Amino acid sequence: MPEDVFAPWDDPEEKPLIRFQNVTKSFADSIVIDDVSLDIYEREFLALLGPSGCGKTTMMRMLAGFETPTSGRIELSGKNIVPLPANKRAVNMMFQSYALFPHLTVWDNIAFGLKRSKMPKDKIAARVEEMLKLTRLGKFAGRKPHQISGGQRQRVALARSLAKAPKLLLLDEPLGALDAKLRQETQFELVDIQETTGTTFVIVTHDQEEAMTVASRIAVMDEGKLIQVDTPDRIYESPNSVYVADFIGDVNIIEGRARKQGADLYGIDWADGQRLLAVTSERAFTEGQPCHLAIRPEKITISADKPVHADNAVQGKILDIAYLGNLSTYHVELPGGMIIKAQTANTRRMSPRSFTWEDAVWLSWTVTAGILLAE
Repeated sequence: MPEDVFAPWDDPEEKPLIRFQNVTKSFADSIVIDDVSLDIYEREFLALLGPSGCGKTTMMRMLAGFETPTSGRIELSGKNIVPLPANKRAVNMMFQSYALFPHLTVWDNIAFGLKRSKMPKDKIAARVEEMLKLTRLGKFAGRKPHQISGGQRQRVALARSLAKAPKLLLLDEPLGALDAKLRQETQFELVDIQETTGTTFVIVTHDQEEAMTVASRIAVMDEGKLIQVDTPDRIYESPNSVYVADFIGDVNIIEGRARKQGADLYGIDWADGQRLLAVTSERAFTEGQPCHLAIRPEKITISADKPVHADNAVQGKILDIAYLGNLSTYHVELPGGMIIKAQTANTRRMSPRSFTWEDAVWLSWTVTAGILLAE
C-alpha cells in the first residue's frame, strides 16, 4: 500500500483508538444498540450514518459518557472508559445547537473550557489565538454570537471543542442548522480542520451526501446494528446489502433469480419473456437463488436505437424526466411495468434534450456495472 494512503483499518498491526466490543444498550424492554463491535482509528473521520432512531446518537452518547452500555466494553487507547464520567474522558462533544454563551464574546466562548481547567492565562491566550486562526475567526474575536452568521457560530463551537485538544471530537449533526450551500462549504472546512489538527472526528448524520463528503469511513446503521463499515467509495460501489445500496445515493433494484453462466458470471431471470440480465459477481449464488441486481442510474446508457454490442439491453418508454441542471434523470417504464432510472450529464449549455416524454428508448449497461446482492 502506498505510504500516503490513509487506511489504518487495512493494517492488521494498527491498534484502534476507540474500540466498541459487543456493546448492547437497552432502554426498558427496547434494544437500541444490538451487540455492536467497531474499531475507530487515530486521525480518522468516521461518520455514523442512518435514519432517525437507528441508534447512531446513542453510540455517540455512550462514547461521550452520557449513556452507559447495558453490556459490552468501550475502550479509548486500550483502556475501558465505561466506568469513567464524561468530564474525565479525553473526549469532547459538539452539539447541533452549538450551545454558545450569548453574553460572551467569540474569544471568551473559545477560552471558556480552558479557564475552567485552570490553564495559565498566557497559555489560554496563545491557544485561543491558535484556534481563531485555525477556524479563520480572528476578526470576529470581539463579537457576540448573535453578531455573527450561522456558519461562523458553527466554527466558534468547533474552535471551543478543539481548544482542549481532545483525542476524540464527537459532532452531533453539526451542520443541520445551515442552509444547503453553506453546509457544503462548511463540510470541506471541517475536513481541512480535522486534517490540520489530526484529531479523530466521529460525526452523526442522516445526510448521506455529508457522510460521503467528510468521512474517511462510513458506518451505516439500522435498528441498532452496524450493516456495513467501509470507505465512501466502497459503500457506494460495493454495498453489502440492498439496504445499504438503497440508503446511499440513487439506485435501481431489479429482483430475480440467479442462473450460473460462467466462472463469476450470472444471468438474472427477472421478467417473463425478457432476456436474462448478465452480471459478474465475486459472491457465489446457487442455481435459482433469489437475488437483487443493484445498478446506479449513471451507469445506464440511454439511446434511441438498440445498441449492437451491449451486455444488457432492455427497451422501455420514458415516463418522467427530472432536469437537475448538471444532470437529467429519465424514468423509463419497462414492458412489465418496472421503472428504471437512467442519468445523463448535461455537458453542453442549452443543448436540446435528446429524448422527451413517451419516447421509446433502449437502456443498456455492462456486465460489471451492477452488483448482485442476496438480500
